[in-house]
Amino acid sequence: MRYPDAPRLDLVDDLHGHRVADPYRWLEDPADPRTQEWSRAQDALAGEVLADLPLRARFAERLEQLVHAGAVGVPVWRGDRAFSTRRDPGQEHAVLRVREADGAVRVLVDPMALDPEGTTTLDAWSPSWEGDRLAYQVSTGGDEESKLYVLDVATGEVLDGPVDRCRYSPVGWLPGGEELFYVRRLAPEQVPAGEEQFHRRVWRHRVGGDPADDVLVHGEGLDPTNYYGVRTSADGRWLVVSASAGTAPRDDVWLADLAGDAALRELQVGVDAQTAAWVARDGRLWLMSDRGTPRWRLAVADPADPATWAPEAWRDVVPQQDGAVLSDVALVDGPYGDLRVLAVHAVDATDRLSVWAGPGSSSPGRLAEVPAPGSGSISGVSAPPQGGTTAWVGYTDYATPPSVLRWDAAAPGELTTWEQAPVTGEVPALTVVETHATSEDGTPVHLFVLSADGAADRPRPTVLYGYGGFNVSLTPGYSAQTLSWVAAGGVWVVANLRGGSEHGEEWHRAGMRERKQNVFDDFAAAGEHLVAQGWTTHEQLAVMGGSNGGLLVGATLTQRPDLAAAVVCSAPLLDMVRYELFGLGRTWNDEYGTAEDPVELGWLLGYSPYHAVREGTAYPAVLITTFESDTRVDPLHGRKLAAALQHATAADAPIVLRRETSVGHGARAVSRTVGLAADQLGFLAAHTGLTS
Repeated sequence: MRYPDAPRLDLVDDLHGHRVADPYRWLEDPADPRTQEWSRAQDALAGEVLADLPLRARFAERLEQLVHAGAVGVPVWRGDRAFSTRRDPGQEHAVLRVREADGAVRVLVDPMALDPEGTTTLDAWSPSWEGDRLAYQVSTGGDEESKLYVLDVATGEVLDGPVDRCRYSPVGWLPGGEELFYVRRLAPEQVPAGEEQFHRRVWRHRVGGDPADDVLVHGEGLDPTNYYGVRTSADGRWLVVSASAGTAPRDDVWLADLAGDAALRELQVGVDAQTAAWVARDGRLWLMSDRGTPRWRLAVADPADPATWAPEAWRDVVPQQDGAVLSDVALVDGPYGDLRVLAVHAVDATDRLSVWAGPGSSSPGRLAEVPAPGSGSISGVSAPPQGGTTAWVGYTDYATPPSVLRWDAAAPGELTTWEQAPVTGEVPALTVVETHATSEDGTPVHLFVLSADGAADRPRPTVLYGYGGFNVSLTPGYSAQTLSWVAAGGVWVVANLRGGSEHGEEWHRAGMRERKQNVFDDFAAAGEHLVAQGWTTHEQLAVMGGSNGGLLVGATLTQRPDLAAAVVCSAPLLDMVRYELFGLGRTWNDEYGTAEDPVELGWLLGYSPYHAVREGTAYPAVLITTFESDTRVDPLHGRKLAAALQHATAADAPIVLRRETSVGHGARAVSRTVGLAADQLGFLAAHTGLTS
């Protein structure tokens, strides 16, 4: 295959004594005429290669049916109103609705009504305590640069906004709906050049007021990469503010009594742990934390008595469980008015639901197990903040779109359907087998193996998918892409690698910083296990991942080019020496390490895919997909690796760069999903021998 010409610079940096070559640094600049010409040539090449894929049209047809399955979000109750999202078949984006006390349902925010082109996404939303006002955030073109608005729920009138620079902003309402706390970045002219994505602050804002008059609450003089959380109590007395430096697995937490001096007092500062804190309707300070308990626990303290804020004074409600990771809770009333906790625990990446006695109970501990409809994921549990015996549970599995179930204290061992997501077309038959690979150091790695019939006639073309980072757990969930591959006769495998949260914070830290190689070893072991067990062969195996998972498959293809026949590397992070200089890279150095430190640079160079490409190596078929509006992972990573691989490979297998405009790292319109997924699956099928 003839690839577009990409001049190689004789550019070598001396970094802490390491000589680091960077021949394609010119591809970092999208405005460089050379980059633009090269990108256009790559577009033409990708168009030719992808258009000729034999199964692409068939995958697009399957995906068109399966991707248009609906999705229903867990309701958030405020008074007699329930707020939730729903996407029906045929809709490009989910809409935000409100259900009134009489059962009537109205749409409050429809991204397609705001932008018929489909490039606007609803990023976040938060109703006031009374349910009469709604703060919501939208962004356009995939940039995730959220603008904040406030609307009147009864009339739909926009009362405030847009307030810009609100990316990743939580909202904490005060009673009455006239004021709220939120997070906003400083204006670009107030920060050093190159740091416009950082320098967040917590502000107190009056609805309808000029944001320039907002009261600064917190953040001055702290780490510029901090992300902040804000939570208020329903009575308006208590404010909790949290801060984490980038994506670091630790946070600082402060508590303020707004009925007193409103000063933020340290609850947890400078501690290597994560704690979510809030004051509930019972007046207690609730704490969900991995502090000393890496699989998490739920405890209570007294918000008015700082002596109870020390962990040794916390009173456990849901203690840490062996072999299970606590991920979510909801407070509900028992049938006799006693407080209970509905808790979600994950065991080998499958969620379990249980009921626990509240604090002060004469019979503390677990009261009941609540069987779920299958081996799936609980996306959230929600209960009205004012109390009640009912809670709502989000549920999905590999064959069930996100739906909502109802739980009631009167029947604590049962779940009933509240709102089912509709499905267009027929969901293919699906068999799920759970197995474990053994990594290089002996660590067991859990795998979900999906096929239409248990894959009795093996081996088969197989896609191995993974992520392995940032405490993200890969739990069962409905995926049109997965189902389309399985319906075509393939096998799809999800690997629960170190770096995720499947087994708590220790599992996460076993796959970050100087231990990042464990993640790649886990993934390679998963591939070898699938071959050894007869599910597939190396010639029929493909690997796939996106974002941090793009780094995963990038490292895999450079470390083990013999492992798989095909690779899909999407929105990837690949130049680990310079990743901090672009997008949000600086916020990830606690996960990976920083090139500014000589020891940590050694870690990064040990696996950085861009720097690991070797001339004369027979690389597998590679499809790199990037998104031009991606403000998290800059598309330069994909450009640089594509150029390096195209120059170096000694194989005939194609190295293809597919780029897409007007979309970013996060949510996108459904129709854009179909095109991308069809290209990816068609490419993998062509190079693993899938023919159905």
